[in-house]
Amino acid sequence: MDLLDALGAMLVPPTCAACGRSCPGDAELCARCLRRLGEAAPLRGAGPPGVDRAWSSAPHQGVARELVVALKYRRLTPVALAMAERIHLLLPEALRGGVVMPVPAAPLRSLARGFDPAEWIAARFAELSGSTYVVGALRRAGAGRQVGRSRAERIGRPPRIEARGGAPRSVLLVDDVLTTGATVSACARALRGAGAVRVVAVTFARRP
Repeated sequence: MDLLDALGAMLVPPTCAACGRSCPGDAELCARCLRRLGEAAPLRGAGPPGVDRAWSSAPHQGVARELVVALKYRRLTPVALAMAERIHLLLPEALRGGVVMPVPAAPLRSLARGFDPAEWIAARFAELSGSTYVVGALRRAGAGRQVGRSRAERIGRPPRIEARGGAPRSVLLVDDVLTTGATVSACARALRGAGAVRVVAVTFARRP
C-alpha cells in the first residue's frame, strides 16, 4: 500500500462488500460476514442437460448473494478474487482438471458494465489452481439476456452460444451464479459440438 492508499484508507475506512460495515485492511468481508459465508455449504449434483456435473460454492442467499450484487451491479471487482478463492478452496479434486472457461455474458451487458464478472472469477480461479485458462472460445450471439426472465422463459428460450474453433476434451465452465442452467447447457452443447467430452459447471453461487 503506497502513501496515497494509506491516506485514503484513513479518510475512508474499508467497508465490507456484503454489509457495509468497516473491515480491517484490504479485506472484502468483515469478520461476521466471513463467518456466515464460511457456514454456507457447497451444492453439487448432476448438471443441467449437456453438463456432466454442477458445483456451486454456496446457495445464492445471504452473504453470497450480496457478494454477487457487489460484483455485478456495484462493480466491486476485487470481490471476484474472494469468490475465486472460495471456489479454489472448496472445489472437490474429482471435479478439477479441465480447461477453465468463463460463461460468456450478453455482449451489450458486458459492454455496459465495462467488464465480465465470469471472466474475472474464472481468470483468478485458474491462476490460483494453476489451470489452463481460455477466454473467447465461446461467443454469445445476439443481445438477449436472461436476467428478468421467468424460469420457463429461460429454459424455453436459452441464449445462442457458438464455439470458436475446436474445444478441449475437458472443460470447467465458470460463472458467478447458476440459476436454471439454460445458459451453461447452451455452452455445453456448443463445446460438445466442437469436440469436448466432459463439461463441468462451477459457480460461486446457485439459486434454488
